Amino acid sequence: MAFIDGVNRKKLRLGLLGCVAACAAQGAFAATAPGFDVGSANVAVADPAVPRPPGKSCVVELFKGFTFTDFSNHPYTYAPPIGCGKSWSKVVLEADFSVTTGRQFDRTASLWLGGANIYFGTTQEPSSTVSPSWHVERDVSDFASLLGNPQTGQAILGNVVNETYTGVISGSARLVFYPANVLAPKADAPDAVYPLSDGTDGGTVTLNTGADVLTRTFTLPTNIERAYLDVFAQGQGGDEFWYSCVPNEVADEAQSCGGGSYREVQVSIDGQPAGVAPVYPWIFTGGIDPYMWRPTPGVQTLNFLPYRVDITPFAALLNDGQPHALSIGVTGANGYFSATGNLFVYLDRGRKVLSGAVTANTLKDQPAIATVDNTLTDVSGVVGGAVATHASRSFRTSGYVDTSHGRIVTDVTQTVAFRNTQTFAIDATRYEQAIDQLSTVDSTTKTRQGRLGLAVTTETHYDFPLVASFKYSFDDAGNIVSAPSAVTQGFSRQFSKKLGGLLLYRSDVDNSIDTADTLAFSGGAVTGHSGQRSTQVFRFKDNLGSCYGRDVSTNAGVLTAATDGGGCPGARNPLLWFTHPDGSPDTSRTEDPGIF
Repeated sequence: MAFIDGVNRKKLRLGLLGCVAACAAQGAFAATAPGFDVGSANVAVADPAVPRPPGKSCVVELFKGFTFTDFSNHPYTYAPPIGCGKSWSKVVLEADFSVTTGRQFDRTASLWLGGANIYFGTTQEPSSTVSPSWHVERDVSDFASLLGNPQTGQAILGNVVNETYTGVISGSARLVFYPANVLAPKADAPDAVYPLSDGTDGGTVTLNTGADVLTRTFTLPTNIERAYLDVFAQGQGGDEFWYSCVPNEVADEAQSCGGGSYREVQVSIDGQPAGVAPVYPWIFTGGIDPYMWRPTPGVQTLNFLPYRVDITPFAALLNDGQPHALSIGVTGANGYFSATGNLFVYLDRGRKVLSGAVTANTLKDQPAIATVDNTLTDVSGVVGGAVATHASRSFRTSGYVDTSHGRIVTDVTQTVAFRNTQTFAIDATRYEQAIDQLSTVDSTTKTRQGRLGLAVTTETHYDFPLVASFKYSFDDAGNIVSAPSAVTQGFSRQFSKKLGGLLLYRSDVDNSIDTADTLAFSGGAVTGHSGQRSTQVFRFKDNLGSCYGRDVSTNAGVLTAATDGGGCPGARNPLLWFTHPDGSPDTSRTEDPGIF
């Protein structure tokens, strides 16, 4: 019996985790919800559109009909809308993309305005028979301070088109403005935004190692009351499948990527730790097995969500009139992560300079360190056992500022945890890897104004689960024969806001997908696939009566069912128009801070 050597099998397996260009099949039919086309191989997701407020809207086109055939950036210009004033209840980014039939990889896409990131995601892969199109939306009301003035922007979507890779990607984007009115008050938007990007035109920054940081230095206003940093960290290259990696010392034995599986974003101010963000395991539409993501891609794949870090406890430091360096790094980065961020600040309009102090920061004494329990064994070329990685920290940051309306004290406590267990079974005829990963965050923010004021408390819990299995079988000559894969991926968030002991608002969001497929091989090339199926489930509800539920199912590469109302009494499916997707505690309104 011939046995393909471990190094070559490792390269083969890691290559298969990437993009495999192939064509989609046809499938069965079932009942469907409005707006879906059962039997279609086009993109179908359960995610809701951004809820809209009542009233007339104004549209500003950012670009139309851009084609992306190389790695050049595509600039555009923006001017504020005419006839919509400068007071808006909501601003929504809408973008539409498509790619022609043929062979093409998934590509990363991002949109920028005034150097700030307003969209980040990936593209859907085409097939030789299907030219997919998709629509994305994002609430960009937080960028109102930018949108009140003319700006330059750019679309970045690097693509290769030649005799081999023939899929041409096209796109258009616009901003939809909803003027504030009696029924739809002005959004509580930040007073300013400061981009952490690659220059004045925008762009992500590459972090190749855990020591690399994206740093931008700002001299900020001296009257900041609240400050939040929205963070994106997207794995690319060797880090595209970071959740499947093991420590370097066992990488060859496990025939897997090295560097370990622990990834976490570190936020610092002037080199001082100031916050933490978990890394979401986004899976590209060509990742692992592209058939699994046709026609329904992974959770957030087409439209990433940033993670919001509350750095309000450091407002007094930022208010001192001196330059301050804000940095983003990724613990465990191993070539590489694309990173960017946006700093949002709220100002005290009644006072030009705010005094205060940072009173606690226990994070600086807790480095990001994971423990690894390795039980891998290798007996005569038969490898078995597991590699388990764990990390957990609890910390507190606290500070106050003396404002025109009294002293405001902000206290943030968080527990962040990560676990990843990978089980292996490797011999001459098989390579099996099972991944069970979970990132969690428990965050509580208490804000008190004045000595006698009631505390406003927000509590948020996040779960980022990922369960995956890859199984590769080999024939006697060491050639791969089949590769069944399965993935269950989720995003869960519970949010509540209280005034003293009175519940003001509570919401729950769950977005998950369960998918599987088996690739068939001959002569080292993909010759077909079987057993493709997936189900995406999206649930949202809050204590104000808003409820949304949608289930989307696929089989053999086409949509088989899309049903609405799941989890909603009486099959209701409304979303309150003021549902706000920024993930932050909001001390002035009760809307939900994040389904997008």
